[in-house]
Amino acid sequence: MGALKETLRAVLNEEREKIKSLVSSHGDRTVDQVTLAQVFQGSRGIVSIFCDTSAVPPAKGLIVRGYPIGELAGKLPEDVFYLLLAGKLPTDAQRKNLQDEWAARNTVPDYVWKVVDALPQDTHPMTMLNTAVLCMQRESVFAKRYAEGMAKDEYWETTLEDALALTARLPAIAAYVYRRCFNKGPRLEGKPGLDWAGDYVQRLGFADPKGELTKLMRLYLVLHSDHGGGNVSANVAGTVNSALSDLYYALSAGLNGLAGPLHGLANQECLAWIQDLMEQFKGTPSVEQISKFAEETIAAKRVVPGYGHAVLRVTDPRFSAFVEFGKQHCPGDPVFKTALNVYEAVPKVLQKHPKIKNPWPNVDAVSGSLLHHYGLTEQNYYTVLFSLSRALGICAQAVHARGCGLPIVRPTALTYDELQDALKT
Repeated sequence: MGALKETLRAVLNEEREKIKSLVSSHGDRTVDQVTLAQVFQGSRGIVSIFCDTSAVPPAKGLIVRGYPIGELAGKLPEDVFYLLLAGKLPTDAQRKNLQDEWAARNTVPDYVWKVVDALPQDTHPMTMLNTAVLCMQRESVFAKRYAEGMAKDEYWETTLEDALALTARLPAIAAYVYRRCFNKGPRLEGKPGLDWAGDYVQRLGFADPKGELTKLMRLYLVLHSDHGGGNVSANVAGTVNSALSDLYYALSAGLNGLAGPLHGLANQECLAWIQDLMEQFKGTPSVEQISKFAEETIAAKRVVPGYGHAVLRVTDPRFSAFVEFGKQHCPGDPVFKTALNVYEAVPKVLQKHPKIKNPWPNVDAVSGSLLHHYGLTEQNYYTVLFSLSRALGICAQAVHARGCGLPIVRPTALTYDELQDALKT
């Protein structure tokens, strides 16, 4: 791990000095105002945490370390993980070094397979994944070194060890969860020389003669890898890790948040809505039919899945990247074509309703249709795939948080009476 560690050492030294200088010079400056409504709206929009791996400007979409996410669509997940960690895209040698680091750590302890096998087969795939992550906590280098009296300036190094081990093993675990949950046969081993996404597809057991599913997985794992620090999975994982709970505890906690219907289930809900639409109209519906169906959905006080976003106020550039992939590889697929017709119809319908702030599609509006095209039709599994990708961002954020010496997250809560008193001042 020498080359990667030394690169990160220099990066983190620079980041620590920047933060120290900023706080020293401007620590008493106000950077945000909190309204009473925000207190009761899940702290939405309140500036209170630091995250430098990525940002989500409402008018632009996801930017990872200065790169608009669309510019990373042709990269490998290992490229993006290196970028998240080191702040720069890797050279060929640096990418190979990271792949070698993963290969040296990708053996999953045998007891993990026994724990997964002990769960009932109808256990939710996310429960299987998170149980596997949590039971591996005994492998934590951070926890062992902390118990021995590790110095604070070594926290990031042992967190990096845990990050590399977790990201190395997750493709095998996520793939086996799929095979076990959906009765696909025994666990499959990887093949030497495959990239991270290719190894995952190999272990899933899909035939991929043209390599298109592997290309889709590379794209999916890149696009979902990070999304700032305020989303539920990143925020929860960061909060848990800030208590110096090791990365196994933190990642498991964050992925439990990702399992929630308001966070990680969106793409399967979008696909289900599209399939309901197709069933009603006995095939690919027209734009006019979709418009009427969307109006009926809104009239019934239900949302149109995949449209709108907590932060964005433009079409999600990740959606656009998936659309380009679909147009290139499966333009005639009826589910994908329906997703495109929905894109043409739904924003116009939503714009008629002034209370709807964002009528544009997010990433989930089309991703499920592409997974469905290549045979990954088990929608309950989609959040596991999301988790595999998001683990890259969560792990990178943890390394930087410990490297920058960020403190425990401890916001202040006010009672109703205290809020009333605050309004009087």
